[in-house]
Amino acid sequence: MRYLVRILLSATLFLGVAGPGLAAATDPLFINMTTNEEHRSAMAIGFGKSQLDRGHPLTLFLNDKGVLLASKVNAAKYANQQKILSELVAKGAVVLVCPTCIKHYNVQESDLLPGLKVSNPDLTGGALFQDNTKALSW
Repeated sequence: MRYLVRILLSATLFLGVAGPGLAAATDPLFINMTTNEEHRSAMAIGFGKSQLDRGHPLTLFLNDKGVLLASKVNAAKYANQQKILSELVAKGAVVLVCPTCIKHYNVQESDLLPGLKVSNPDLTGGALFQDNTKALSW
């Protein structure tokens, strides 16, 4: 009997601690990406892609230097990242681009990759504060 009590107590403690950290199969993922650094940006975009492939709706918010990846002008420098961004959009991911940041870094809205959206507080907040959304930053 004592053995059974210990097992049940252990299971209860484990589930009580681990449960909040586990995402449900369809919880949305919001990735805030501020970097244009090759490795970090590829990790952020690649992680988002792998979670989208697992059924999690994905919003990728490009801000600060991350907006540089959104511009066709930078296609040679960010070819891999732009290819994956285009694939994400084609699969239903939402890629938002910070309007203040594109002005700051002189990125023209007309140069954005197809399917990327210049964001606003309603779009960004709507994605970030959607029920059960998990958020990560790079």
